[in-house]
Amino acid sequence: MKITIQDNDKIDRLDKMLTQKLPNLSRSFIQKQIKDGSITLNGEQANVKTKPNIGDVIEIAKTEQTKPDITPNSNVEFKVVDETDDYLIIDKPSGLVVHPALGINEPTLANGLLAKYPELKNVGEDELRPGIVHRLDRDVSGLMIVARTQPMFDSLKKQFQDRTITKEYTALVHGVIDDEDGTIDTPIGRSQSKSGKMAAHPPSQKDEDDKSIDRDAKTEYEVLERIKNYTLLKVTIHTGRSHQIRVHLNSIQYPVVGDKLYTNKQVKQIDLGRLFLHASKLGFQDLNNDNKEYESKLPRELETFLKSL
Repeated sequence: MKITIQDNDKIDRLDKMLTQKLPNLSRSFIQKQIKDGSITLNGEQANVKTKPNIGDVIEIAKTEQTKPDITPNSNVEFKVVDETDDYLIIDKPSGLVVHPALGINEPTLANGLLAKYPELKNVGEDELRPGIVHRLDRDVSGLMIVARTQPMFDSLKKQFQDRTITKEYTALVHGVIDDEDGTIDTPIGRSQSKSGKMAAHPPSQKDEDDKSIDRDAKTEYEVLERIKNYTLLKVTIHTGRSHQIRVHLNSIQYPVVGDKLYTNKQVKQIDLGRLFLHASKLGFQDLNNDNKEYESKLPRELETFLKSL
């Protein structure tokens, strides 16, 4: 498909203009096609932020959006820590995406859950997230809770909204943190410089013309051990923003080991094949209002790396 920009078109960013002209395609799908080179401007690679001029020609290779695959898949491997009639406690391995989405062309935890627990298809608010009320990044391991019934899903959703869920992580960061503990409460929003990336935006540093929406975020950390040029931390989050721990720790110049997205030039990159970030403790209330708490030890590959330092 080819679109020529007319003099009566409202000029805006390329991704926004195409979202208006092609309402059957989501903005995220369009952005991905631009990055992949499937959408070109005057025959050349484009940028999502580029503003076309009158007479410019936009060529679109794909005009149909493929729906994410939620087919049950018994080949997906994950560990079930506990199983009740109302919920499952999962220990997610690193490298496993939690649920399908645009651009995800691999089996996810959700596909595996549906194969083992088909009743989950009727739980939750989104067919792509059966019973899933929270998630972990692909390269993060550790504890997750999955609701098996709608009442449990609704209860957990409220607990997350009320911030009464306990979420603790173990993280190894570059650099030696002198203080024994600390709190980071800088708001988090989408990065203005790189698509798909989040950023901490102190209100005092935000331009008046910056209309991006930042959301409050609070992260607490406690030093567990200092090892050479690294610090092992216990991290507690009181909000659940995208990439929160990674963004916050990098904002104070202590990026998570293995993180290639949130880092700085002074850091010597270490390829762990994953992030040194593990969801180690999860606490919540069940439907009887009893407090439940689960813990998970560091995976073997992280323990091995620690011992090698």
